[in-house]
Amino acid sequence: MNPLAARLTSAWLRLRAVPGGRWLFRRLLARTVPYTGTIDPEILDMEPGRARVALIERRRLRNHFRSVHAIALANLGELASGLAMTLALPADVRGIPIRIEIDYLKKARGRIVAEGRAMPPAAVREPTDATATAELVDEAGDAVARLVVRWRLSPLEPTP
Repeated sequence: MNPLAARLTSAWLRLRAVPGGRWLFRRLLARTVPYTGTIDPEILDMEPGRARVALIERRRLRNHFRSVHAIALANLGELASGLAMTLALPADVRGIPIRIEIDYLKKARGRIVAEGRAMPPAAVREPTDATATAELVDEAGDAVARLVVRWRLSPLEPTP
């Protein structure tokens, strides 16, 4: 597990079952990744290769169609797929998203849950691309958006 994944996992495992711990984890995540904090995401579950994250429709996340704004949905999907990828990376690998493709399938209203999935290669010897995905569903279980995020993975530089 890479250093960022180790810190996230450690904090998640310590806080998720403690009263108020999930809220505190949300605050820590928002401080670590400030833009992601703008949607006030709720982490439902996360493990290597898989993460589930939710958002609740609020006025500040709406567009002029009275539905969740497209960029808020992209933010949610990128977070879910990013957690899945980050937690699945080998200890000696780092990654950064280099492309996001999103299909909007219907207006998003209410509580939206994104499930991110990723299966990076077990070893990375040179810069390599890998994909992570996210499917976003509404309370009725209908898909509202799908994302594919291309990541550039590369070996970590050894520390002297």
